[in-house]
Amino acid sequence: VIKCKAAVAWEAGKPLSLEEVEVAPPKAHEVRIKIVATAVCHTDAYTLSGADPEGCFPVILGHEGAGIVESVGEGVTKVKPGDTVIPLYIPQCGECKFCKNPKTNLCQKIRITQGKGLMPDGTSRFTCKGKQIYHFMGTSTFSEYTVVADISVAKIDAAAPLDKVCLLGCGISTGYGAALNTAKVERGSTCAVFGLGGVGLAVIMGCKIAGASRIIGIDLNKDKYAKAKEFGATECISPQDFKKPIQEVLVEMTDGGVDYSFECIGNVGVMRAALEACHKGWGVSVIVGVAAAGQEISTRPFQLVTGRTWKGTAFGGWKSVDNVPKLVTEYMSKKIKVDEFVTHTLPFDKINEAFELMHTGK
Repeated sequence: VIKCKAAVAWEAGKPLSLEEVEVAPPKAHEVRIKIVATAVCHTDAYTLSGADPEGCFPVILGHEGAGIVESVGEGVTKVKPGDTVIPLYIPQCGECKFCKNPKTNLCQKIRITQGKGLMPDGTSRFTCKGKQIYHFMGTSTFSEYTVVADISVAKIDAAAPLDKVCLLGCGISTGYGAALNTAKVERGSTCAVFGLGGVGLAVIMGCKIAGASRIIGIDLNKDKYAKAKEFGATECISPQDFKKPIQEVLVEMTDGGVDYSFECIGNVGVMRAALEACHKGWGVSVIVGVAAAGQEISTRPFQLVTGRTWKGTAFGGWKSVDNVPKLVTEYMSKKIKVDEFVTHTLPFDKINEAFELMHTGK
């Protein structure tokens, strides 16, 4: 058993608490990882807020991390101690009907136990002050050591800087893949990206790499426009600057609507606007943001009858074990940006400050 520091969420709505936790050794088909770097994501904040119906407490959150394999359980063949890895919140078992289907990346092998905050055998590897602590998204990267299923880990280039590539564990991969895999953006097309946080910037990067000729960024926070243009946005607008709904503004700006739109916020009203900003006959709108539990989307069915398509994406459609190492290679060869997404680097004990910076859009 390893004793180490972890940021524990004891209950919903309270700041994370830095505690000494015990991390049990990996069982069969499990991997224990020394986490070197982790990022914070709105999904962690959503669960911490108490709004997530799958949220279990006390829990160690975090799902964008990178580290080194410390030890492996019986039957683990794909990684060994010393390997550099990224934990995966969407695993890839290679055996379930989802893994065998090229149309999806949603491996279901450990979905039920992962959703309950437990390892595949129905137990936890974390204890603190004598209490069982739940896992989160199968990863729990807010701990100096974590244990994950062997199908939830990608071995990556040992030379990769872990404080950067940890971002490929969720946000960057999600946005970049939404453009390339889900929308399949084409050269010369016009795109609109709603929400210019990390995921939105990654969508812009994907649209640019795919050869889009016009990429319109939409956000209320104008401080984000300069960064969006660095990533490839051709122009940025704020819905507050117009008297009419933003979808009408976009339809006018683009002679009938955009070819592709992306909602990167998790707001059902914006999801509707993103669909209705699409061009009749062929426009495709991709939902990337995760809305709160129980919320519903609406539009007039005529929007779809007249040839628009509404799609969703999880982790950018990437088959995780196969593709995360390739994304790291693309970053190492400078095909995709990663460093530019990092605004602040903080010590682990300032993790609550990291959440405050995220909530203020900084």
